[in-house]
Amino acid sequence: MLQPKLREEAGRPHFQLNERIVEYSFALRALGEMDGREVLDVGTGASAWPHLMATCGFIVEAADKYGSYWRRPMVNRHFHVIHEDITEPTLSKRYDAVTCISVLEHIPEHRAAVRGMLGLLRPGGRLILTVPYNERTYHPDAYRHPEAGYGQDASYIAQVYSREQLEGWLADSDASLVRQELYRVFTGELWTQGERLHPPQPSTAEQPHHLACMVLEAPSP
Repeated sequence: MLQPKLREEAGRPHFQLNERIVEYSFALRALGEMDGREVLDVGTGASAWPHLMATCGFIVEAADKYGSYWRRPMVNRHFHVIHEDITEPTLSKRYDAVTCISVLEHIPEHRAAVRGMLGLLRPGGRLILTVPYNERTYHPDAYRHPEAGYGQDASYIAQVYSREQLEGWLADSDASLVRQELYRVFTGELWTQGERLHPPQPSTAEQPHHLACMVLEAPSP
């Protein structure tokens, strides 16, 4: 017999393919290029992403701020998740990498969150980050944009970041941008707008794009 959590998941509708296809691929490639193995995932939620990293041989810890935008108690049946507010981290350990996959857009204090993640890295450690992105245009909540394709009833925001926010993150922690890949995910101008593309299409800053996959590096001594 299925456990209650499995019954809940089995009863959910099958959603369309999404951007995790390119986000997880990017993150695994970035992790594979590192020398170290100790990784912290931030904003894990109910996902199996930390378990996937662990099966690849990484030593993984996972953190999430329970009770933030979750409408009901959050259970992760794949991995142990500790309670942590990344805008004010209390962890004393340092990691070779931090992953944050499609989470930062939901954190209003995004600069504090990025500072917190970079501060948990060893010198030269890497933050692997994926976010809704538009090179020239920041939007505080794509879900409340008049042309939003979905998300209007979400209990949390979805920011679209731009080059201005990225430069602020780097300046705050004296970090550097090692790599950035841009993808077109929708037919419209900003995140959620228009039809979703399958699969997401590689793009450039000059072409339409909606998603950025990035590697930020903490300063070395």
